[in-house]
Amino acid sequence: MEAFEQLYVALDNTTSTNRKVQAMSAYFAKAASSDAAWAVYFLSGRRLKSVVPSSVLRLWLVECSELPTWLVEETYESVGDLAETIALLVSEPDGHRAGAIREVSLTNWVNERIEGLRNTDVYTQNQRVKHWWKSLPYGQCYVVNKLLTGGLRVGVSQALLARSIAQHASLDRAVVLHRLMGDWSPNADFWEQLIAKDEGETLSSRPYPFCLASPLTEPPEALGDVNEWLAEWKWDGVRAQVIRRDGQTYIWSRGEELITERFPEVASAASQLPDGTVLDGEILAWDANGVLPFSALQRRIGRKKVGKKLLTEVPCCLLVYDQMEQGNTDIRQQPMNHRRAVLESTLKRWAQESSDSVAAALPGLRISVQHKVSSWDELHAIRAESRVERVEGLMLKHYSALYETGRKRGLWWKWKVEPYTVDAVLLYAQAGHGRRSNLYTDYTFGVWNDDELVPVAKAYSGLNNDEINTLDKWIRKNTLEKFGPVRAVEKHHVFELAFEGINASTRHKSGIAVRFPRIVRWRHDKSVRDADSLDDVRKLMDPA
Repeated sequence: MEAFEQLYVALDNTTSTNRKVQAMSAYFAKAASSDAAWAVYFLSGRRLKSVVPSSVLRLWLVECSELPTWLVEETYESVGDLAETIALLVSEPDGHRAGAIREVSLTNWVNERIEGLRNTDVYTQNQRVKHWWKSLPYGQCYVVNKLLTGGLRVGVSQALLARSIAQHASLDRAVVLHRLMGDWSPNADFWEQLIAKDEGETLSSRPYPFCLASPLTEPPEALGDVNEWLAEWKWDGVRAQVIRRDGQTYIWSRGEELITERFPEVASAASQLPDGTVLDGEILAWDANGVLPFSALQRRIGRKKVGKKLLTEVPCCLLVYDQMEQGNTDIRQQPMNHRRAVLESTLKRWAQESSDSVAAALPGLRISVQHKVSSWDELHAIRAESRVERVEGLMLKHYSALYETGRKRGLWWKWKVEPYTVDAVLLYAQAGHGRRSNLYTDYTFGVWNDDELVPVAKAYSGLNNDEINTLDKWIRKNTLEKFGPVRAVEKHHVFELAFEGINASTRHKSGIAVRFPRIVRWRHDKSVRDADSLDDVRKLMDPA
């Protein structure tokens, strides 16, 4: 645990990618196989399920610290992070207190100690956890608390993690990335398989790392000849890979979640694909009239098993735009135009072999439409119809582009339409996470509904550090009420918000839900009464 805590600190204290890679490689060189596996688990963004609720830990902290409740709560509010507050108040700074816990492996901490709490009574949990707090040095106490609450987050990307493992094991990074995809258990066997010599293996269910697009920030004309680019709609769905290998079908989301059972119509269609086929695309809610709003798709996303009623009300398909494997052969290093030809051939064969009744009703697989143009002006005109077509804009992919891992600038571009914008009033604030845990950086905004301000969006990005610090000080001085970690503030500040989509919603008081809201600017020039109304926001739902 001490070595993992030191790695955590090293990663948190630098923004240098090279130093992060060096720190991880050094850790893997010394760690036992099982510890290395758990480190990979946490570094890849996976987390344990919370063992003890944060509210209970706060009560135990009062007992353990022997401080007044008000002082503990004030300290927690000032620090902003419960794990750090506990470590500051009750841990042994030097780890030399009598009865201190001797060095215990990361694997033992997770498997035996933390997971072992789940099957014990509350009294036993209380005694064990408080003993840990009093016996551990600050850094290890902090990490253990993060593990207890399921809140351990480490600031490294999947690509950096794979790079460090590849460097340690003398492997190609692409091999490591592929092995990290899909389901696996953090144990010694997994680690040994992860760093084993590349034998060209492909597990039947394992997806490929996704190729990602970069936002287009310059005029598209700067990309050169329009005829060198494939242009297609940018859909707002769930990015997914469909895999057909060894007579089995698997559907993986970009979040590395196996979602086959959630989309049986897609899985059924994919079962007719040739064996050794992997397709990339977007899962969309799609009926006889075309694509449905993302809010309809959300009804399917949260269901692990889907009933007949929901299947009928929200039918789905995979809109396919790339193929990575043909006949069990990886074709990602073939150019885009070649992969597109393979894809069209694959789906044409599927359509011919499918029954007419199935294909006519609603195919679970559809191929993306290419926009054939002779000039950028034509493509500008097509993009202008994005809202009417219920899409976010256009995707531009160079015909020579390989299917790379992650985001490689210059290969795939997302040319999105301008976002929706509204002027809204700050209503509530909550402390952020990580380095911003001691600042109020998560905000709730509202618009006018007659004479009442109703919440319409939450946002936490868009302000610079000076603005965040200024607003944090104002929030602390102008709090009207506290609801747990949330503060209701004076209705005084107006902000311009941008968001990508808007739909009707029965789950929200305002009756609407917005997608990916963010702060554009602080409108010091506007008063609260100048903020937009709910009717103004509703009008944005009509693309006409």
